[in-house]
Order: sequence, then structure tokens, then C-alpha cells
Amino acid sequence: MKTAIIIPSRFGSTRFPGKPMAMIAGQSMLHRVIALANEAAKNLSDVQIVVATDDDRIGAHCDEVGVKWLMTPVDCPTGTDRVEMAVRQLEIEPDFVINLQGDAPLTPPDFVAAMIDVYQKNPADVVTPVTQLSWEQLDKLRENKKQTPHSGTTAMFDEKTGNAFWFSKNISSIRKEKELRETDAMSPIFRHIGLYGYSRDMLKKFVTLPEGKYEQLEGLEQLRVLENGFSVRCVPVDYKGRPSMSGIDSPEDVARAEQLLA
Repeated sequence: MKTAIIIPSRFGSTRFPGKPMAMIAGQSMLHRVIALANEAAKNLSDVQIVVATDDDRIGAHCDEVGVKWLMTPVDCPTGTDRVEMAVRQLEIEPDFVINLQGDAPLTPPDFVAAMIDVYQKNPADVVTPVTQLSWEQLDKLRENKKQTPHSGTTAMFDEKTGNAFWFSKNISSIRKEKELRETDAMSPIFRHIGLYGYSRDMLKKFVTLPEGKYEQLEGLEQLRVLENGFSVRCVPVDYKGRPSMSGIDSPEDVARAEQLLA
């Protein structure tokens, strides 16, 4: 199976211009993401790692750290569109494409490797990781949502097959929660991790599909896949005590990332 790990890296972030070049504990954010991609792929065959950018400054940095890069249009609507534009330019077309966010330098490499493994054994249109929340983590998520209700996405899926039923910014209600807390350290709620792998055919289709009704309401692009009748397979993963951070959107997030790394 041929796999491409594509890292979309846009220079002109509105809130944080030049974000991919931001230094985090002495290393650029983009370099950190490239390193984790290399770590994920080190024991695998037929994996290519490519940065998809819109700026020569990022391209020059890629040359410095020794990774292939491709130029894509400045006006790509989403990171997924940028990934698809890059894949079109590859000399060898992959079977499976991972969209590895260029602003998520704390992504555990084994999450990426797990996605590749699951797709190879049992292909789906889209593969995405999820993590089960402890009761303490669930309580924290509930508390966070009082201030930022659209933070934190939960996943509902068949735990035997991994096939997703739905994703939402809401948290499912839990009947007999008190009894469950007494018998299990883990809650039945899974949090979605914003990392996606696509079959090549699905990626081609995805960028041509219109936004779905519920995708617009929830602000979740994976719902476009489900609303159009395609499959999403959830891959349970475990942080194993490692720091969790969805992405870096501001200079303040850089400081937070450095604290987590420390």
C-alpha cells in the first residue's frame, strides 16, 4: 500500500502570520510536525512525506530541514483542498492520504501509524483517531464547554467495527452515570482528534462535495462524509499520559505548547 503524509502549511494565517515558522522550544513548529511524520513512518514502507504550502519562505525552510514540498494556491478553501492539490502533483499516486495538520506539533506519531495500520487491514473512505475520556477528563470537557461551547468534538461509533455513527460538539447524555462511575474508571465518551486519512478516491470526491446541512451547523467537515453516505472509521488511540493539544492558533498557544513539552 502506498501512503502519502501531506502536511498543509499556510504562511498567511490571519491570527498568526508566519505560524509554521514559529519557534517552539528551539525548533520551528513545521519542523516538529515533519519530525513526527518521519517518526510515524520509520518502520513502514512506501510512505512519502510532503509539505503542501503557498509560500516560498516555507519552501526554503523545507529545503533546510530536508523534506519534499509542493506549491499550492494561496486561495485553497481548506487544508483538505490544499492536500488534494498537492496529491495531484505527486509522481506516484498514493492509495491512502493522511492530512497531518501543520499546526499540531504535539500529535503523537503512533496515532498516525495506527491510522495507516487500520486502513491497510480494513480500508474505509475516511479514517480518524478518537480517544476515550476518563471521568475526570469528561468533567473537564463539560466545564470547558460552559465557556467555549463549540470546543471539543465527541465521536459516536460502533466499537466493534470502528464505523462512525456521528460526530458532534455536544456530549451524549449518560443514563445511570453515578453507577457507571463506581464500576469503571473510564467514561463511555470518546473525544475526536482532528486528524484524517482518506482513500485516494474519497479525497478526490470530498473536495467536490457541497457542504452538508449538519456540517454547516456543527462546523465539522467529517459530517460531509457521513451526510453523503460514505464511511468514516474511528481508530481508538491512547495518549498514555502525553500532553494533548489540538493545535496552535496564536502566540499564546506557543507558550502553552512549550509548557506542555517541558
